[in-house]
Amino acid sequence: MIHGVVLFSAFFILWFLALFCVLPIGLGGDPDDKAAPKPPSLSAKVLIAGAVAAVLWTGLYAAVQMKLLNL
Repeated sequence: MIHGVVLFSAFFILWFLALFCVLPIGLGGDPDDKAAPKPPSLSAKVLIAGAVAAVLWTGLYAAVQMKLLNL
């Protein structure tokens, strides 16, 4: 039971950290219109953060299964 809770929590933390790393990418003004910022495209950033978190979580899960990390 605790193993699954820890792994789920680890995925959530990795996703949250990845989201904060991805959020500033692509921000800035539109070169044609100096007053308006670019749309943030949050849905794409959420998916990218999920993919990054999934890759990192897979590495964490493999380390736990190979007994490199003890949970």
